[in-house]
Amino acid sequence: MPSSVDIDGLVSYLISSLVDHPEDVRITKRDGEHGIVYEVATNPEDTGKVIGRQGRVIKAVRTLVRAAASLAGTDATVEVLD
Repeated sequence: MPSSVDIDGLVSYLISSLVDHPEDVRITKRDGEHGIVYEVATNPEDTGKVIGRQGRVIKAVRTLVRAAASLAGTDATVEVLD
């Protein structure tokens, strides 16, 4: 089991890998009601790629981030901003 989990790096890697314009990706980390919330802003052309059909891609990203956060003993989620 890893001694430290880089959740910030995981979110950045996952989102940047999905988009055509990784230079336009902006990720803001804030404390939410139930843990850490990563707010993701992308180029408007890439928003659909991050969300996916019927939200499948963002749901998978949230699952991975939540699993990594549980290893670190916290909770985290990802929100896509317009």
